[in-house]
Amino acid sequence: MVNRLSPRDAMFYFLDESRTTTHLGALLIVTPERETATSDDADASHPPRPALDYSNLVTLVENRLQLVPRYRQVVREVTLGLARPVWIDDRDFDINFHIRRSGLPRPGGPADLADLIARVMSRPLDRTRPLWEMYLIEGLADGKLAILTKSHRCLLDDDGGNEISEVICDEGPESVRLPEELWMPGSPPGGTRLFVGALAEALSRPGDLVDTVVNGNGLISEARTAAGTSVRRMGALVQQLTDSAPSSPLNNGGTSTRMFTTASVSRRGCAKVAQRYGCTVNDVELAIVSGVMRRWLLSFDPAASISDTVRVVVPLSARDPGVERQIDTDPGWISVGKPSFVTDLPVGEANPAVRLAQVAGLANRFAQSSRRVSRGPRPLFPELGVVPFPEFSSRAFRSLNSRAYNVPIAMGSAPIADRFLLGHRVQEMYAVPMLVTQRALAISIVEYGDNLQFGFMSDRGVIGDLPAMADYVAESYDELASTT
Repeated sequence: MVNRLSPRDAMFYFLDESRTTTHLGALLIVTPERETATSDDADASHPPRPALDYSNLVTLVENRLQLVPRYRQVVREVTLGLARPVWIDDRDFDINFHIRRSGLPRPGGPADLADLIARVMSRPLDRTRPLWEMYLIEGLADGKLAILTKSHRCLLDDDGGNEISEVICDEGPESVRLPEELWMPGSPPGGTRLFVGALAEALSRPGDLVDTVVNGNGLISEARTAAGTSVRRMGALVQQLTDSAPSSPLNNGGTSTRMFTTASVSRRGCAKVAQRYGCTVNDVELAIVSGVMRRWLLSFDPAASISDTVRVVVPLSARDPGVERQIDTDPGWISVGKPSFVTDLPVGEANPAVRLAQVAGLANRFAQSSRRVSRGPRPLFPELGVVPFPEFSSRAFRSLNSRAYNVPIAMGSAPIADRFLLGHRVQEMYAVPMLVTQRALAISIVEYGDNLQFGFMSDRGVIGDLPAMADYVAESYDELASTT
């Protein structure tokens, strides 16, 4: 039996067009620790750390791939697009193709690293191979190294599938080696078998066949040009009748080039602000983002009105950590497919204390509203013919309402404890957010150690001044901290 992509995985797979790349990943910064010489009678139970170099990194990843089997599989499309694509083992899997070395001109600073990451994330993945890459980046200042991971969104299912960066890290300084696995790729199904199987499935479930016409691939998808026009018109009508996001350049994404930047502030300082105002650290994070967006909008449009808002989509676990625990007993730093809600950031408010109070109040209100809860992007008509009409209507609406928010924000429900890579502590950790179509900016926030690590990904054609947002983070934090 073939392992077919889920409707949502297939949607993300086919979203990759000339101006859209549905990649995400992580950036890990490590300062390799040098081992001191030991005597012959040293405790043999504490072997020296292996060097954090390319060879050892490849060995580590090879050992951990058994935890993420999709990272050794390729996507194979079905003839004529009669069904969703399938996962098959890559019989020519070459780990050295996926793990690469890269260097910065010494001493590489944050701007050099951000530029390299932007170029890497702008490039589409090779669809003839498993859809991921990893980079060992050398040449950073102070002898630091960086690990950048890049994974296609369809590799990560909504039921807790880990990203490769989460798999290679350990919770303690001892690098855990899994039992050796002898991996043998399975025989791929022939084209005829896939075609016949897809045809039989389409006849037994005609809803899927309709979905491939509307949202599918292959030759049949030529029909979706006309269908798409009708869908867009219907979507425009729905948006006029619903509470859609404010019109903003943040919804003008359309180029294939990216920009990336990072910023970091003290979590302890944010906790003091939260305690002072009786809110949560997540509220302070959103207030910092509000200050960042306020400064950016004022630089973009000095005549911005006091009533201006920016609408964001945030994981529901940011309000109720119990939601995260029910879904994933060991939350990581890459969050996909989790329940989210849409809230407004009062970027028109100049007073930082008032802005924080409004952020907390709106978040508390909208997190309880069924109209504001979202499961994220969904395929249009994925199960037409086999679901009740109300379910069909709600799914269609969520797909049509493409302007429900301006900016996605990925954030965790709790701090991430120290992580180690080949025994070396990860000093900085950033999630590299996915930038989907019709979005010019995506933000991630990771609580790691005593810092809040912000990652910004933008469409270079819309937000060419992204590095300024790193400065805005510090300014927004400072004005909140000064009120305590």
